Amino acid sequence: MQGPRLKIRPVTELELHGKTVIFRPDINSPIDPTTKRIVNTNRIEKTVPTLNLMLERGAKVALIAHQGDTLDYQNLIPLAEHAEILSRLSGHRVSYIDDVCGPAAQAAVKALSPEEAVILGNLRYLAEEISTFETVVKLTAEEMTQTWLVRSLAPLADYYVNDAFAAAHRNAPSMVAFQEILPTAGGIQLMEEYTALKSVMENPRRPCVYVLGGAKISDAFDMMRKVLTDGSADYILTAGVTGIVMHIARGVDFGPTITKFLADRALDTFIPEAKSLLEEFGSHYVLPVDFAYDANVGQGAPSSAQAGTKPGQSTSHDSKPVRAEAPVGSLPKDRLLPDVGRQTIELFKEYIGKAGSIFVNGPAGMYEHEPWSDGTREIWQAIADAAGYTVIGGGDTITAATRFTDLSKYGYVCTGGGAMVRFLAGKRLPLIEAMERAFERNLQAPLRR
Repeated sequence: MQGPRLKIRPVTELELHGKTVIFRPDINSPIDPTTKRIVNTNRIEKTVPTLNLMLERGAKVALIAHQGDTLDYQNLIPLAEHAEILSRLSGHRVSYIDDVCGPAAQAAVKALSPEEAVILGNLRYLAEEISTFETVVKLTAEEMTQTWLVRSLAPLADYYVNDAFAAAHRNAPSMVAFQEILPTAGGIQLMEEYTALKSVMENPRRPCVYVLGGAKISDAFDMMRKVLTDGSADYILTAGVTGIVMHIARGVDFGPTITKFLADRALDTFIPEAKSLLEEFGSHYVLPVDFAYDANVGQGAPSSAQAGTKPGQSTSHDSKPVRAEAPVGSLPKDRLLPDVGRQTIELFKEYIGKAGSIFVNGPAGMYEHEPWSDGTREIWQAIADAAGYTVIGGGDTITAATRFTDLSKYGYVCTGGGAMVRFLAGKRLPLIEAMERAFERNLQAPLRR
């Protein structure tokens, strides 16, 4: 897809030979809670193209990155394994020093030779880089130039390159302050990810279909009004809890089990907004026409809500879930609805097959548990096989796509869940604002000759 012109200088335009680059990727990875080892290298893999480009053009590269945070402290570990994985994937030695920006880190940056790289210590070791600091101490990008990180490292560098769209919603010194001082460029991943999302929003092939599901329905509701008001989306296919909430907004009574499920999670607060959206944009919505439920409930086994288990989990040692399906108006009212039904799957496939652009966020049901994977598996396969340009993003979305399809079949796979949702909801992204300010300044680096 031909993307829009971005106000971000690409890294490919920089003259890099012999230059020192502060490189800010997002390599924050899932960690095994017991071994503290990395269990998924997707974000690290996405960093390799930009790193290799810079090293192969003779740059001296100092990587600054984070892992974990105060909100997920168990994942806050050193970046030594990240360096090992990057070395293996890139074919270039990437060393590690367990110092973020102190004397040892500064010495390591100064000692770099062309085509050498070092990862400095975990940024989240610094108070000024943790989420709590961002929310409590509200600094402007200009004020952040006086933080220890920027004061220590900026004088050592010729350029700043950012490749961390997944963290674009973070207003932290490593993300927005170096642009105030150094000639700045966007990495390959940042440019591709931002271009893909802007293309879906501003110039999609028609019809443009959004497939929104999952349990975190705040993401769907953040996006829907924006993309419908702007005309970015022609149709929104709602699955998962989002589809249930939209039906309730239409007046459907699913019974006390669903009512309790939503109330316990404060998801019923989205019903008024769902009513408003249907009143304004009802013709653009495609809701599920049937759902799957556990036929074993009522046959001597309590519902999963009553038993305190998750949909898809057995309620006793001798009672396994048995999939049954019914149209929306004929569903039993003492059940959870952990998947969409066959009629909905076929209906969604029709829209997906005719789409020019498809954006996906959130699975169709509790795909992790059998027998509730049918909806997500078949809809994801239809999206992967679609002729239209496909963009998928979000943790559960990518996990499901990896499980049921080949990721290479999608037009673009976004690494950034939170940043992606905020962007499609029309909210400001501090990183993009900082990159665009840098583009408009006269601090631009010379073009590569």
